[in-house]
Amino acid sequence: MNQPVVSLTDVACYLPGKPIGADYYAQFAESDDLADNLMFRAPKFRHHVAPGETAIDMVEQAAAGLVQRHGHDVISNVDVLITHTQLPDMPFYGSGGGIAHRLGMRPSWVLDLHNGGCAAFVLALKVARQLLAAGEGRTALIAIAQNAAGQVFDQPGVRRKAQASVPGDGAAVGLVTLSDESPILAVECRTYGEYANDMTYTTEPPRKWWQPGPGEGCIGFTETKITKVLARGNREVPEVTLAVCDRIGMSPRDVGLLVTNQPNRVFLRNWREALEVPDSAHRDTFDECGNLFGAGIPINLDRAISDGQTKAGDIVLMAAFAHAGDFAGAAALRWGGRG
Repeated sequence: MNQPVVSLTDVACYLPGKPIGADYYAQFAESDDLADNLMFRAPKFRHHVAPGETAIDMVEQAAAGLVQRHGHDVISNVDVLITHTQLPDMPFYGSGGGIAHRLGMRPSWVLDLHNGGCAAFVLALKVARQLLAAGEGRTALIAIAQNAAGQVFDQPGVRRKAQASVPGDGAAVGLVTLSDESPILAVECRTYGEYANDMTYTTEPPRKWWQPGPGEGCIGFTETKITKVLARGNREVPEVTLAVCDRIGMSPRDVGLLVTNQPNRVFLRNWREALEVPDSAHRDTFDECGNLFGAGIPINLDRAISDGQTKAGDIVLMAAFAHAGDFAGAAALRWGGRG
């Protein structure tokens, strides 16, 4: 028996506030051992969440694009809601329940994913595809919010570090349906659990993230860790991408569009070269938005669709790796166009 066809029917995104230029962080920059590292070359611009703006607020803004194109019933009748928030507004639970309420939904399934990181959209596609194909509903909404740039990385002590100038904030939603409009052709997800402990949150003096005390929390980067992450990312994204390409019988150089997460310019260049994808077929908004973490793939896909970079009939590849390399995923779909 053939598996039912499931499609990524549409995506929509939201970028908060006005673009913030690289000079914003330059005014705070202090001597940093990692200042010259290629991982932390600042983008020209990025966006920050506003004070008091929640992940739910961001998702609501992103979902407005879907409502405008498809009507509110498409959102309110969603059967499966899958969310990922980079920085949960509350530490004990994700945003799924609040998003469902805000958007007027009564889904049968609400899943908050956290392990997917920068590859969360791909992981969510896999989960949505499996649930809909198994008869658990006809529509799913994927909601991704990246909101750490204007909060964690803009703390007075953290923004002096080289790492602070790279992240940007944004949100995106994807509408997944039991249909053949824009069929998801293949998805590959891989977990590399041996690297899970290499992503660390540090303070000076040391303390657990929830304990009170002096010192602002940030990501614990060292030259050694960066070298390992570069090697893993350079290997993992091409590996999962090629696995998907093998499954659909295509070479990456022949697809219409490659959309990846965008940690920095080095990864973007290395992935293009490894996959032999021309610059024109790899969506790159790093200098406009910075590192959007898990929101990078759907935001870049929405922009590529909106400005005509990808057209009906194109094969779209999506690929990313997460954290220090403990997860990676890729997916392919045939874009059916925006009605």
